[in-house]
Amino acid sequence: MDVVARDAIGATQRGYFERAAAQGPLAGGYLEIGPDVGYIVAEAAGRDVFDHFWLFEPNRAVHDMLRAAAGDRPVTLLPDMEDISAVPDASIGLAVMVHVLDHLLDPRAMLTRLRAKLRPGGTLMIVTHNERSLLRTLMGLRWPPFCLQHPELYNPDTMADLLGRAGYTGVRIERSRNHFPVDFLARQALEAVGIKLDRVPLPKATIGLRLGNMLSLAGTPAQATARTGVEITAAE
Repeated sequence: MDVVARDAIGATQRGYFERAAAQGPLAGGYLEIGPDVGYIVAEAAGRDVFDHFWLFEPNRAVHDMLRAAAGDRPVTLLPDMEDISAVPDASIGLAVMVHVLDHLLDPRAMLTRLRAKLRPGGTLMIVTHNERSLLRTLMGLRWPPFCLQHPELYNPDTMADLLGRAGYTGVRIERSRNHFPVDFLARQALEAVGIKLDRVPLPKATIGLRLGNMLSLAGTPAQATARTGVEITAAE
């Protein structure tokens, strides 16, 4: 299977950060669980508004890349994604999980621990697969997220319920925009129906589509006067 080009991944994750930044003022600490090589970390560091970066990444091979992504900002790198006890309570302005929550066996416990780390006005941003998406409907049981690595899969309603039970307010859920090279999309679509075009040149331009993922934003109860209830715009 083809792999999405790094510039397309970078464009996708830059969009995630920009959406979180539009949610409210950025300040305090930055926390990310499973930051991979640090696409969003680099975007956050470039804003020069976070006083400390807390990064939880089990793959030690990318730790040097993560330090570089954080630039000259203070950074703490830890390999255990589920133990965030080192982070001071009420200190985090933005907490991020991109394609991490669906891998957790006890997501509610993790979300509850994260909520305690958010400062007043802080934001939690989560990106997950949307099992109610058009892509999942079209692909049926061939939808790639149906795998052993995903003990949990979510749709807008189940995500809103989970965040509410974990104590969050101001929940907003929407389809996320992912960037893909045109040749990647064409090859994947044709392979799904049994046609291979390995040697046929195709355009490599990148396009952004709201295809099969959703982005969830939430805050703490202290923000309830500004943003209450649940807003879901992720319906296909």
